[in-house]
Parts: sequence; structure tokens; C-alpha cells
Amino acid sequence: MALRPVQVNIKAVDGPAVGRFWAEALGWRVFSPGVTTYVGPDVGPDGGLVWPHPVAVCIDIVPVPEPKTATKNRTHLDLATTSAAHQTELVARLKALGATPVDVGQKDVPWTVLADPEGNEFCVLEPRDIYRDTGPIAAVVVDCADPRAMARFWGEAIDWTVHEVTDDHASLRSANGVGPYLEFLRESGAKTVPDRVHLDLVPHPGDDKAAEVARLRALGATDLDLGQGDVPWTCLTDPDGHEFCVLALP
Repeated sequence: MALRPVQVNIKAVDGPAVGRFWAEALGWRVFSPGVTTYVGPDVGPDGGLVWPHPVAVCIDIVPVPEPKTATKNRTHLDLATTSAAHQTELVARLKALGATPVDVGQKDVPWTVLADPEGNEFCVLEPRDIYRDTGPIAAVVVDCADPRAMARFWGEAIDWTVHEVTDDHASLRSANGVGPYLEFLRESGAKTVPDRVHLDLVPHPGDDKAAEVARLRALGATDLDLGQGDVPWTCLTDPDGHEFCVLALP
């Protein structure tokens, strides 16, 4: 048994606008079947978004009334580029779409740090061989106190392969070698505000969601009450306090 990441959940005051930004940024499609706005690479024969996507980790924008605070998100996206010219062109295009440069203390680095129209930070990376086949999202990056501990938990929680583990960095990727990486970076400082960006997981067809949630609790996950009430998904936190949800398959 194991779960798989299917989407990055981003809270936004104007969900459709943020969804349009990310669709344009990634060259993907936007789909709004109801309250939330989904962004993914493919549309099915019925005109709806292909979900769960077999390769990509998609984006789900959820409307909330509260704007983002000045606190840096603990989870962000890294975008891949194929050349220096591509990086320059992509940064310019993202700024034209409404992205703004932000200073998160990065100093002189070869990547560019931007924020989407509601202030959610992300990076446009310089070309790196490791990300040459990930698609537009190179990695979902999570700040944490102990990357080794996160590799142990998430390596058991999801069906992805652990690729690297050091005191400062850990990375996982689909066992099929497709799609983005999930990376954990050591960062000092405790959680001070609710997570505005988090991962959503789903069980594989035929697996029991309740059993999967019980397994996560045994690994060290904790139940999280956000006032969600009676919903078909389960809200949890990992041992470092990062929020995530286990969704039910459609």
C-alpha cells in the first residue's frame, strides 16, 4: 500500500485568476467545475481535466477569504528551463502575466525567485540536467527542520523512490522516473501560520483510503481539524507540521 501525490493545493482569494496565471505559466489547461479551479496538462474526451493525471502533479486552487501574509510559504514550486535563453524568456513572460520578483534572502543565485499574483513564491531555475525530463514543474519544494526525517516519513507514505538524502536536502521522484521531484530543504524556523500551499495524495485504485490514513498515522502523521466538517478527504500533518490531504478517488 502507498499513496501518490496528485496535486499541489494553493489557497487564493481569487481562485480563478490564480488558476489562469498558473495555466498560462505552465502551458496547461484550466478547468473550473465548481468552487475550486484545477490546472493540468490534459483534457479528457468529456472536456474535463484528466484527473488524477498519470504523470503530472497538477494544481488545485481553493478560494479562501484571507489574503496571504508576508510570511514565506513553506512549500513552493520550482519551474524547469532548458537553456539560459529559455530561463530569461520565461521570467519575462511570467512578469507580464503578473508575477513579481521577491527577496527571500536568496542573494546571488542563478535562479530567479518570483511570486504569483497573490504572493505565493516560486522559482524559475537555471537549466539543470536532473530536471530535463520533468515537464514544466521541476520540483515541489518543502522547507523543513530535518530532511532525513522527512525522507523517512514521505518515503514510506508515498509510492515514490528516495533519490538523495543528506542533512540539508532530500529528494524523491515517481518510481517510473516521470514528472517532478518532491524535495525537502533544511530551513530554520518553526511554522507560524497555516500552510497556504500543500500536497494532496490519493490511494491507488483498489486500495482502501481509511486503511491508508491509518497507515499514515502509524508513520507519525497527525489529524488536522481546519473546520472542514464532513468531507470525503482527510486532513493531516506530517511529523514536521506540514499540512496535506488524502483524497478519495472519483
